[in-house]
Amino acid sequence: MPGFELFGDAERKEVNEVLDSGVLMRYGFDGARNDWKAVKLEKLLAERMQTQYAQLVSSGTAALSVALVSAGVGAGDEVIIPTFTFVATFEAVLAVGAIPVLVDVDETLGLNPKAVRNAITERTKAIMPVHMCGSMVDLDPLVVLCKKYSLVLIEDACQAIGGSYNNKPLGSIGDIGCFSFDYVKTITCGEGGGLITNNKDYYRHADHYSDHGHDHIGKDRGAEGHPFLGYNYRISELHAAVGVAQIQRLDEFLATQKKYYLILEEALKTIPEVTFRKIPEGGVQNYSFISFFLPTETEAKAAHTSLGQHGVDASFYWFDNNWHYHTKWEHLKELKSLNQFSDSIEKAVFSSEEKDFSASDQVISRTISCLIKLSWTEAQVHARAKAMVAAINVVLG
Repeated sequence: MPGFELFGDAERKEVNEVLDSGVLMRYGFDGARNDWKAVKLEKLLAERMQTQYAQLVSSGTAALSVALVSAGVGAGDEVIIPTFTFVATFEAVLAVGAIPVLVDVDETLGLNPKAVRNAITERTKAIMPVHMCGSMVDLDPLVVLCKKYSLVLIEDACQAIGGSYNNKPLGSIGDIGCFSFDYVKTITCGEGGGLITNNKDYYRHADHYSDHGHDHIGKDRGAEGHPFLGYNYRISELHAAVGVAQIQRLDEFLATQKKYYLILEEALKTIPEVTFRKIPEGGVQNYSFISFFLPTETEAKAAHTSLGQHGVDASFYWFDNNWHYHTKWEHLKELKSLNQFSDSIEKAVFSSEEKDFSASDQVISRTISCLIKLSWTEAQVHARAKAMVAAINVVLG
């Protein structure tokens, strides 16, 4: 991770075919094009994710917003999300007029099912688990809760494409699954995202809503119907072209990530004080990150600093990270926005400041994650493993 590290002839071929046609927009201009890259990528994505439908959009954030709207989530509805995620999860819920309800995570680094159960109210409409850093939430209990309370399950799998749970691809277990194909994801379009589903209505909603409400019936774009209001979340053919090449290399990327992950894991296992994130039974991660725990917050913070001093780049201490943990989301919790929000949203979001997230803090304050790069050589991975062990042992004494 990320796929841009291995850009090559396959990506150039797909992009050049778009440039040769002169048609960069995904819809219309039928006579001028010789291929439909977005359509092709949607087909490849649905096949890989074992779902009936896939819809491409302009980003992972757009995928989350479109997924929520497509499933009927809107004004005043509550959506349960984790305290540890990228800010886009929170933003997408607000963007559709819904209320984000922050809930504790456990040692999967994802939603704690017991905390989710305690957060469900009569206004809850959806649960949005986020599969952070290449691995998954414990999904079975969440599926049970959604069935019991008639809730929508929307998987944010933006960081975990290629992982699986009980032999099903991540993203395909819920009602809708969302992916990001931005520049630093395992497979990239440069900018882009997608959603998958087996629900025909949700797919139709996503198809129309992401293109100004166009119903895409017929061959005359100007004469198409508009069953409902939509917005512009389209992906371009150039971006989709990169994705067409990248998704066909996903297995190659996953194999490399797993190989390097196992080398690093084996080295870290020599340190008794280091433990690893919980992988739910039946789960297979995509190995894009290796995430582990130190015994205390103080030791984790010191170990992160020591890793940098030992030349170990791309390591993350999420507890102090501006983008990914609730303690640094002042702009979200205080609704510092150019938009005007309803009184109900303001009241609900502001009240989140009063909640006790010490259970999440106890986990994330001890967590370090290290990116697995595709461009490393095996010798570099072994050298990195040695440096990681040395850096952590300096702290532990």
